[in-house]
Parts: sequence; C-alpha cells; structure tokens
Amino acid sequence: MKKRILGNGLEVSAVGLGCMGLSQSYPPFPEKSESIAFLRRAVEMGQTFFDTSELYGIYKNEELVGEALEPLRDQVKIATKFGWDIRDGKLCGLDSRPETIRKSVEGSLKRLRTDHIDLYYQHRVDPNVPIEEVAGIMKELAAEGKILHWGLSEAGAETIRRAHAVFPVTAVQSEYSLWYRNLESEIIPILEELNIGLVPFSPLEKGFLTGKVANNAEFADNDIRHTIPRFNDPDNLIKNQALAEKVKAFAEEKMLSPAQLSLAWLLHRKPWIVPIPGTKNVCRLQENMSAAYVDFTDEDMERLTKISDDTPVYGGRYAPEMEKMTGR
Repeated sequence: MKKRILGNGLEVSAVGLGCMGLSQSYPPFPEKSESIAFLRRAVEMGQTFFDTSELYGIYKNEELVGEALEPLRDQVKIATKFGWDIRDGKLCGLDSRPETIRKSVEGSLKRLRTDHIDLYYQHRVDPNVPIEEVAGIMKELAAEGKILHWGLSEAGAETIRRAHAVFPVTAVQSEYSLWYRNLESEIIPILEELNIGLVPFSPLEKGFLTGKVANNAEFADNDIRHTIPRFNDPDNLIKNQALAEKVKAFAEEKMLSPAQLSLAWLLHRKPWIVPIPGTKNVCRLQENMSAAYVDFTDEDMERLTKISDDTPVYGGRYAPEMEKMTGR
C-alpha cells in the first residue's frame, strides 16, 4: 500500500479506514466477531491507518478497534479523539478541560489496549477552553509518551494557527469531497503553510458519491443521514442526484468505480491529503484503497473539478445543532 506523510512525520497508508460505521451511524452493525475479522483482514491488505473516537458508540468502537488490532499493534497507526463530556454512558456536551482530557486519554489507552496513541484529535473545539491550553496539554502528553501526534477536527483557521504556535499540529480532520469543498478558501492554504496534513472524513459523502443512494431512500432513526438536510429532505435528495450521476458517468469513462474516482480526486489535490472512507465490506475496502493507484492527467482533474464547481449542492451537511460546533 502506498504511504503518505502527515505533518511532521506521521507515515500512514495513503487511504485510511474510518471505523465509526462498525459501531454507530450506519446500521446495521456487524457482529463483533465479524468486525474483528474485518479489521484484521484490512491490515493483511496493507491498511495501516485506523480512525476511531471515544464518542463512537460511546467507547464501543475504541474497544472493538483495540481488541482487533492488539496483536498487530506494531503494524498500524491508530487515531482517536477526545473533547466530550460523557457521563454514565451518555453524551452531555463538549469538554476539553485539562482534567477531562487526562481522564479521556487514560480511558482511550485502556480501551485501545496500547501504551500510546499515534494521533490524538480534539474532536470539536470547546469554546470554553482556550485552544492554547488544549495544545499545552497535548505537549505534556507527548512528553509523557502517551500520544505521538495531535490534531484538530472541524476547527477554524485561526484556531489551527493558534494551536500550532503552542505545539505543532500534525493533522486536521474535516469533511472534504467533491460534494463539500468549503475548506479550499482558508483551511487548505493554512495547512499548506504550516505543514499540517488533511484527513478528510466522509470523502464519499456517506455513500452518496458512490451513486448507491436512491432518490427515494429512507433512513432509519439511528442512521446519521436521517438527521442531515442533504439526505432527509426528499427535494434535496432528488436535486443532489445530479452530481452523483455526473461522477458515475465520468467514472465509467475512466473504467473506475465512482468511489475510486472520488477518492482519487482528493488524493490528487495535495500530497498530504489522506482520506478515511468507512466501510464494513472487504471488497469495498479493496476498492477504496486502490484509489491510491489511480493516475489522473491535469485534464482529468480540471474536468472533474469543474463538474463539482458547476453542480449545485442542496441542503446543509449537518443538522443545525451539529453545524454550530464546527469552524470555531
């Protein structure tokens, strides 16, 4: 598997694996034994970059990833996330106070069955805790060997700059795809300036860019798409099919799947971009990972980018309450 470097030296597979869907947001969820076998098979296939969070399934996803990867720990890089007030198994809001971070890191280390976290993200910026204070704690945890690198998720440009000034940020995780390109005006230039990697989540837009979300699709209450205006409004879902159809047509022309095309576009944007599509299926995993081997000409990139430029997207990418927690 081809590798890429994030920030100041974190080497990972060029396409990572988002593990969230094994435990939440995209039902049905596999049996534990199936998920463990899937994650171990991913390593055999060359996957080295696994993304989880204390939030996913409220600890369950970390426990799953930890059990699956414990025998293969020296072959992989694990990213997880902190920044939540979790009490009695329930999410109660944001919390990045130093004492909460320290409690979180110890919990994650235990659940992941490891003595260090390769990449530790603040999952959402906590407006009640200065980012300089968070960065200071990350510096301490790195000195203690508990984390090797740190990052931010869905942070604003000024927050990234301030955090990096205290302790270098290795990666920023945010949504970025042919369907959502708002990072290009501010975030991507700052990441390039500061030598920070970008880890796009939802690079296939929750399945939409694969062309397999029908215009009459209905989603279960525990499916995250049930809460997202781009999916849960029937008019938006129908209108947004235009982009999926254009991506599918371009992919057929290039003899690729829509997923491969969409991921290859991201990989060709910058050499320090590492998307983390999620899947539960070995065939889809192979398909996603193979995007690292797709060659695009400049003309291919220009055409695909123009398709994205010229095709309107209808509806918000988050429910309003979730959108308020981004870009701080």
